[in-house]
Order: sequence, then C-alpha cells, then structure tokens
Amino acid sequence: MSTPANAAPANQPVGNAAQPGKGRTGGGNFAWAATLFGTAVGAGILFLPLQAGAFGFWPLLISTLLIGPITYLSHLAYVRVITHAPSRSSDLLAALSSYFGRGTGAFLAVAYLVMLFPVLLVYAVSITNTVGSFIVNQLGGPELPRWALAALCIGLPTLALALGEKAMLAAAQVTVVPLLITLAAFSLYLIPQWDFSAFMEVKPESGFVGSLILILPVLVFSFTFIGSASQFAASMQANYGRGSTEAEGKQRSIIMLTTALLTIFTMLFVWSCALALGADGMRAAAEANLPILSYFANITDTPLLAIASPIIAICAIFSSYIGVALGAREGLQHMFALAAGRAENSTGGATPVLKHAVAYLVIFLIAWPVAIWEPAIIDMISVAGGLLITLFQFILPMVTIYAVARLAPLRQWTNAIVIAFGLVVLGTTVVGFF
Repeated sequence: MSTPANAAPANQPVGNAAQPGKGRTGGGNFAWAATLFGTAVGAGILFLPLQAGAFGFWPLLISTLLIGPITYLSHLAYVRVITHAPSRSSDLLAALSSYFGRGTGAFLAVAYLVMLFPVLLVYAVSITNTVGSFIVNQLGGPELPRWALAALCIGLPTLALALGEKAMLAAAQVTVVPLLITLAAFSLYLIPQWDFSAFMEVKPESGFVGSLILILPVLVFSFTFIGSASQFAASMQANYGRGSTEAEGKQRSIIMLTTALLTIFTMLFVWSCALALGADGMRAAAEANLPILSYFANITDTPLLAIASPIIAICAIFSSYIGVALGAREGLQHMFALAAGRAENSTGGATPVLKHAVAYLVIFLIAWPVAIWEPAIIDMISVAGGLLITLFQFILPMVTIYAVARLAPLRQWTNAIVIAFGLVVLGTTVVGFF
C-alpha cells in the first residue's frame, strides 16, 4: 500500500517548478472551455427552465447571482487538488490515491464510476432517441435499425475521444458552437413574449428561503463539469508543467470562461423561457412533462422551434457524452491498473494510447447495447449519481485540502462558501430521496 501524502511535512511545497511539457496539445482557452461547458449542458437543460423557473422571480434572481461564484470556486478547488498532486500529469483518482493511499483510492474509483457511468448510459440512450426522431420527423428520412443508429450515435463521439486530445477538443467545439448560437437565438426570439407580471405571479409554497434552497441543487447539477475536469487538470499539468504559474493561470482563466459561458447562455435561456411562459404556462408545461422547446413548438406551431429543439438537444447531449466519457475512461483505467496490481498513475504507463483505446472500447461495448435496449432502470440508477456528484464536487475536495498537509496553501476563506453550499446541496439531495 502506498504511503498517504498527508504524512509529508506541513511545510512541503505544493508543486515543483514547472518544466513545460513537450508538444503541447492543449489548444486555446475556448477549446477546453467548450469541452467543460458541453459536459455541464446536457439533456437536462431542456427541462431546466421548468425546474428553475417554478420557484418564482426572486429565488431565480438570487440563484442566478450565486450560481456563477459557486460553480467557479467549487471547480477550481476540484482542479487544484489534482494539479498539486505529487506526481506529474495526475488525474483525480491518481491524485487521491497519492494523498490517501491505494485502498482509499480504490474505493473512490468505484464511487467515481458509479457516479459517471449511469449518466453516460442515459446520454447514450438519449442521443440515440433524439437523432432517430430528428431523422424521421424533421428530415423526413427512414427509421433506421436501432442497432445501427445506436452504433453510429455512440461510436462517433467515442471515436473522437479515442483519436486523442486534439480530436476531442475539435469535436467539442463542433457541437458546442452551434449549441451556443441556437441557445442565444432561441432566448432572443422569445423576448417579444416576455411577461414580467405573469412570471411575478408564481408563488411557490416553500417560500423564499425554502425555494432558494430547492433551486440551488437544480442549478448546481446543471452547471457541474467534473466529468471532464479531471482530464482537463491532467492536460494542464502535461502541457504547462506541474505547479507552474502558467498552468495555474491557464486553469483559472479556462474555468472562469466556462463559468461565464454557462451563466450567460444557460441562465439567459432559463430566464427567457420562464418570462415567456408565465405562471399558467409553467404549470401547463410541467403537466405535459415535455422538454421546454417541444412545449413551445407545440403551442406556437413555429417551424423555427421544430428545427431548433432537436438541434439544441443533439448538440447538448453529444457534448455531454464526450465530457462524461472522459471521466468514465479515467475510472476504468484506474480500475484496470488496480486489477493488474499496480498503484502508479492511471494515466501513465508505457502504452497510454492502448490503455485509452481499451477503455473506450469497453465504454462503447457497454453503452451500445444499453442504447438499443433502453432499460428503464437507468433513470433510477442515475438518481444515486446526484448524491455522488455533490460529494465529489463539494465535499471531497474540501476534505482533501484540510486533511492533507501538502495542500495547506489551498486553505483559504473562499472554501467556506464551497463547504456551505455543498452542505445545502447535499442535504437537499438526501431529503429528495425520501
């Protein structure tokens, strides 16, 4: 068993002087920001306006002001825990193993997979359904055999990941840019229908404070990009050097850009939909249990919405699949290393390309039949992922920072914000199970 890193002296420096990695493949800030943004904005965005807007004007306004700082601070702490690990190019699981020992690392690797894999499978089913519906209903094409459609929808993004970081970043940009454009276009399209007075009539039974406590977890889960944040952190170390000033500045700026994109485009979409629907529309849409764009398309009979709805859904799910698959690959590779009796960095080894290929092949071979069969249990399993997302995004980084002497320089007053909101989200999530 490896020795936990918290046995190190308290004055041990965090990180070493940087020796930038050779052959940087990190690309510009927007390339990684697109990947992180795409991980967060999944199929849930189509229901987010109904979930977030149902609490009324003031809770939504306060939540809009809070969600940006919460997202930035929690993800920055998450990434810094990884980038300040003893070994270079660590991912989350390798970092945690170095801090707490191999046994704890193995337990967390299992929890990490349990958190991400059900979400990945939900996206695999969703993208197959959405693309199939688009081909038949919008394009007027034939209904493809589900086995072939699923292989295509899951195989393409998985192949982009298997081809390496450059291909993955390019694929993320290809899906995220249309998503940003269509989200903005739809939000602006609804402006003439905004009705502040009708939206102000929304009076939730839980009251202002209760509504604020209920709405924040909805937004937090819609803004989380921890599925790809671990590989982002590993890439920053590999390309700019562990503990370097350049790597630190780069990761801060990219997380800030991602947070800004999420806050501006997602919340503009939420506000525009909520203001256009009003109190009666919110209730009707909730009762119909339809994605918000589908509901608008039905009540307005607008061709633009009929086209925009599947484009937004397809781009959102594709980009989220890419981001979550990155995390699933990390979990699988770490489990492979443990099974082989090795404790070293799960991203290391003599043949990383082969390791990646094997992991993505396993992902495809699991996701493909699930997408064909559409088992209903996946949605139920994914609920448990919500609890683990909260623990990994808020609680685990804070526990690590305060338990490991090496990370003492990361103990700062802003951590109190992350801890406070983490406890609120965790409590609300647990209560939601009952």
